[in-house]
Amino acid sequence: MNVEGLISDLAFILLLGAAVTVLFKWIKQPVVLGYIVAGFLASPHFEYLPSVTTEANIDFWAQIGIVALLFSLGLEFSFKKLVNSGGSAVVTALIIVCGMMGAGVAVGHVLHFNFINSLFLGGMLSMSSTTIIIKAFNDLGLRQQKFASQVLAVLIVEDLFAVVMMVILSSIAINKTVEGGEMLYSIGKLVFFLAIWFIVGVYVIPTVLNKWRRFLNQETLLIVSMGMCLGMAVFSVYCGFSLALGAFVMGSILAGTSYAERIEHVVTPVKDLFGAVFFISVGMMVRPDILVQYWAPILILSLVVIIGMIIFGTSGMLLTGQSLKVAIQSGFSLTQIGEFAFIIATLGMSLGVLEPTIYPIVVAVSVITTFTTPYFIKMATPAYNYVERHLPRRLDFLIDRYQKEAGKERAGGRAWAAVLRRYAWRTVLYSIVLIAVILISERYIEPWLVEMLKPSVAKFVWVTITLLFMAPFLLALMMPLARSEFRTAAGTKVSGNIPRIVMTVFRFLIALVFVIYVISRTYSARVGLVAAVAAVLLIAFFFSTRLRKRMSTIESKFLDNLNERELRRSGKKNRVVSDLHQAYMTVGAGCAFVGERLMDSNLRRRFGVNVVSINRGTQIIPIPDGRRRLFPGDVIGVIGTDEQLSKLLPAVETELPKQDNDNASLDDAKLTSVLLSETSPLVGATPQSSGLRDNYEAIVVAVHRGDEFIDSNPGLVFEPGDILWLVGNEKKLNTLK
Repeated sequence: MNVEGLISDLAFILLLGAAVTVLFKWIKQPVVLGYIVAGFLASPHFEYLPSVTTEANIDFWAQIGIVALLFSLGLEFSFKKLVNSGGSAVVTALIIVCGMMGAGVAVGHVLHFNFINSLFLGGMLSMSSTTIIIKAFNDLGLRQQKFASQVLAVLIVEDLFAVVMMVILSSIAINKTVEGGEMLYSIGKLVFFLAIWFIVGVYVIPTVLNKWRRFLNQETLLIVSMGMCLGMAVFSVYCGFSLALGAFVMGSILAGTSYAERIEHVVTPVKDLFGAVFFISVGMMVRPDILVQYWAPILILSLVVIIGMIIFGTSGMLLTGQSLKVAIQSGFSLTQIGEFAFIIATLGMSLGVLEPTIYPIVVAVSVITTFTTPYFIKMATPAYNYVERHLPRRLDFLIDRYQKEAGKERAGGRAWAAVLRRYAWRTVLYSIVLIAVILISERYIEPWLVEMLKPSVAKFVWVTITLLFMAPFLLALMMPLARSEFRTAAGTKVSGNIPRIVMTVFRFLIALVFVIYVISRTYSARVGLVAAVAAVLLIAFFFSTRLRKRMSTIESKFLDNLNERELRRSGKKNRVVSDLHQAYMTVGAGCAFVGERLMDSNLRRRFGVNVVSINRGTQIIPIPDGRRRLFPGDVIGVIGTDEQLSKLLPAVETELPKQDNDNASLDDAKLTSVLLSETSPLVGATPQSSGLRDNYEAIVVAVHRGDEFIDSNPGLVFEPGDILWLVGNEKKLNTLK
C-alpha cells in the first residue's frame, strides 16, 4: 500500500469536502448532498480539478465509513425501541419494503435490467433516509407531532429490515439465483446468529462495562466501544456475513446500556469523518454522461419513489389503525431514499453483480428526492384537507370505524398478548441457545472425542456431555410461568388454566424434540424416543431446586441488562432500604432548576427525594451540600420511593426544544452605533422600556451625547441626536437604523 498516496487522497477529498459542505450549509441544503457533490468534483469525471491518485484508497476509507455509519445507526436502534415501536411500525415498514421491492423489480424489468439488478434496485428504492427525515422534521419544527413519532418508529424497523435485506441480497448474488430453500436457509442462519450475538452480548457486555465503570473516561470509552465494534464486524465476516452487519449488531447491543449516550457522543466525530468519506466516494461514482443518457429512467425512478412511498406508507398506517391524517402525513414524509440505498449499491458493486450505470442513477434519484422531501412534508396537510373534502362519506365512516375497532382489539388483546410474548420469547431464546450448544458440541467436542476414544465409547460420552450442557437450558425451557406472571403491566389478570397447561405441554414437547435429536443422531430413532422421554422426565423432576433458582437468576440478570438504561434512570432494581430506591438521572438543558443551588431548588420539599451524588464529567461529588449547583449534563444520584422518582425523572431530564442553529454564529453579536433622529421611536424611552432586547436582540452599552459618553443605566432617557452604541444582531439593528 502506498501510504503517501493514501494520506494525500484523504487530505484532498476532505479539504474539497470541507469547502463544498460549507457552501451547502450557507445555502441551507443537506450536508450529505454536499459530500456527494464534493465526490463528483474529486472524481476523474470532473476534469477541471485534480482527481484522487488511486480510487482503491478511497474504497478503503469508505469501508471504514460504512462500519462507522452502521455502528452509529445501531446505537440509535435498541431492542427496547423496537418493542416500543409496536406492531403498527412493523406492519407499515413491511408493507413499504415489500411494495417498493415489487415496484423496483417491475421498473427494473421495464428498463431492461436483469433480475439480480432489478432486485438490488428494489432494495435501494425501499429504504427511506433516516438522516434526511430527522433533519427535515427539525427544520420544520414537526419533531413533537404524533405522525413524526410514527415515522421514526417505521424508520427504526426499516433499519433492521435493511440489514436483513443486505444478507439476503448477498446470498442471492453469490448463488446467481433465487431458491426458496436457499433463501430460507440464509434467513434462518441470520436469525440464529443475530439471536446468539444478542443473547451473549446483552448478558455479558453491560456487566463488564459496569465493572469497568470507574476506568471509562472519554478516551477509554471510545477505544473500548470502537474495539468492540470492529471486533464484532470481523467476527461477523468469519461467520459468513458482512462487516456492516457486525457493526450494526454491536451498536444495537450497546444501545441498551446506560453508556449509550456517552458512546454515541464519543463516536460521533469518528462517524462524521469516515461517513463523510463514504458519501464522497458515492459522489465519485457519478458520471455526467450517464445522467444525460439516462435522464428518463432517473425521472421515472424518482416518481416511483415519491408516489410509491406515499401510497404504501399511507396504506400501511391506515391498515394498522392510524387516523387518515396521521397516515397521509406519514406517507408524505417518507418520499426519499438515502444512505442505505448507497450501502446496498456499494454491496452490489463489491459483489460484481450490479451494472455500473445503476449506481449514478440511484445517486441522482436520491439527490432529487432529498431536495423534494421538505416540500412534500409541507404538502401533507393540504393533501389531507383535499382528500377529506372529496372522500365519499361512507368510506370516511368506514375508516373511522376501522380505526376505533383496531384500537379496541389492541386494548382487549393486551392481557393475553403480554403472556404470549413472555412464552414466545422464552421459548425462542432458549431454543436458539440449545441449538448453539448442539452445533458447538458437534463441531468441536465430537471430533475430539472420536480421536481420543473408541467409536462406541466416544458416542456415549458425546451424548452424555451434550445432554449435561443442555440440561439447565432444557429445564428453563420447560419451566412454566409463575402465576404472578399472568398479570400484565396494566394489572389485568389472565384467567384460565387450560391455555397455561397447553403452553407448558408445548414447551415440554420442544424440549423432547431436542433430546430426541441428540440421542437418535448416535443411536436409532426408537432408542432416541424412549431415552429422550426418560431424560426429559429426569431433568424435570430430579434436578435440584437450586439449579432452578440459578436459571431464574440468570434470566433476571439478562432482563435487567436488557433494560439497564431504564432501570438505572428509574432506580427500580436498586433498592437501598425498605421501599427507597437509588436512581441516576441526567440533568437536561431544559430542567427547571438548572443553575440553581440545591438548597434553592427545594427538591426534598417538592419531590421528597435526596440528592446523594453528582457526577460532572470526570468529577464525582459525593453527598453534595446545599450550595452546589446543578448544570446540564450532570448525572445526579437520587434516593426516593418509586412514586417520587417517577415524578422527578421528567422534571430532571427535560431537554430544550431542538432548533436549527446551523447558521448561527458568535459573530452575529456585533458592536454598532445608531443615531437617533427626531422621529425615532426610541426617543423618550429608557434602555429598559425601549424593547431593544426583545425586538432587536440588542443591549445598550453606552450613549454618546454631545462631547461625552454616558454609561447605560435603567433611568437614562434617550434624546434626539444621541448616538447609541449597541451590541446585538447586526441584521436586525440595520432595520432600526
